Amino acid sequence: MAPRAGQPGLWSPLPGLLVVAAALSRPAAPCPFQCYCFGSPRLLLRCASGAELRQPPRDVPPDARNLTIVGANLTVLRAAAFAGGDEEETDGVRLPLLTALRLTHNNIEVVEDGAFDGLPSLAALDLSHNPLRALGTRAFRGLPALRSLQLNHALARGGPGMLDALDAALAPLTELRLLGLAGNSLSRLPPAALLLPHLEQLDARGNALASLGPDELRALERDGDFPRPRLLLADNPLSCGCTSRPLLAWLHNATERVPDARRLRCASPRTLLDRPLMDLDEARLGCDANERGEEVDVAGPELEASYVFFGLVLALIGLIFLMVLYLNRRGIQRWMRNLREACRDQMEGYHYRYEQDADPRRAPAPAAPAGSRATSPGSGL
Repeated sequence: MAPRAGQPGLWSPLPGLLVVAAALSRPAAPCPFQCYCFGSPRLLLRCASGAELRQPPRDVPPDARNLTIVGANLTVLRAAAFAGGDEEETDGVRLPLLTALRLTHNNIEVVEDGAFDGLPSLAALDLSHNPLRALGTRAFRGLPALRSLQLNHALARGGPGMLDALDAALAPLTELRLLGLAGNSLSRLPPAALLLPHLEQLDARGNALASLGPDELRALERDGDFPRPRLLLADNPLSCGCTSRPLLAWLHNATERVPDARRLRCASPRTLLDRPLMDLDEARLGCDANERGEEVDVAGPELEASYVFFGLVLALIGLIFLMVLYLNRRGIQRWMRNLREACRDQMEGYHYRYEQDADPRRAPAPAAPAGSRATSPGSGL
């Protein structure tokens, strides 16, 4: 029914609300070129753009929570690479909600200092399978929320200086829980990683670790309420010598903290090649000879003591034998003289018999021919 004249009409607030919402709302940021966006708002981005992508996309939506770039050719991650690339403007955070960043298989060779500035909420970073040659000592600065860092198969080409750079880069990550260093040919664990107070797991599989020293094992034993990290050590060329005795003792006392303890095998010496480390006794881990790293298989202390006792017994028997010879030296000399005289008499008898047999006058007469007749002296013939 139409409203009467002079009466106010009924007004619906819905059109006004729509106008206000349209005025206040801003259009959603477009998905970056050659990337795929999933979720609403844009929570997940995946960029698999190939070799033509040489730097991180600059038009990532600010509401992105998860960014994955795989198979690109980034080569160098410069300072503030995800905050516009200008180190002086990193105070203006572009990706305040980004919590996970995956940059695997991107041919990254250099990570400069402050490469991840402007990512205050980042909790998981994966740089695995990149041929890193240089890592800035402050590459991971400004990441107070980082909980997981994966550097698997990424540090082998960095040379001897890479371990020191990694040690310095890990020091500020006091909230780190998970650290992946598998497949990096590390000859020792970075000390800073063992000192991270909240570290829960360290993956060191597939490296060049021959053993863990007492200092490293001591660092894994935390004081106070800090967690004791789990350690993955499989596929390392362990040297089953006396230097591994502290490691073996620690494994027996903390087996639950090394989930792959039963997979640890000896790479040297040859006598213990491919033997499970956990099946060995500490006493069977021999020490090297002349400190040249050549392991020798030394028996246990009980058998070593028996060898020493056996040697002492032999020495005592030899000493007694020499004393007997010394005390009976005159009798031995008389016996030797009698023996010499007996031998001389025997040789003289042989010589005399030989001379008698060689005398022609004592030779026997020749035998008579077979057909001749025997004659007697009185036959007259």
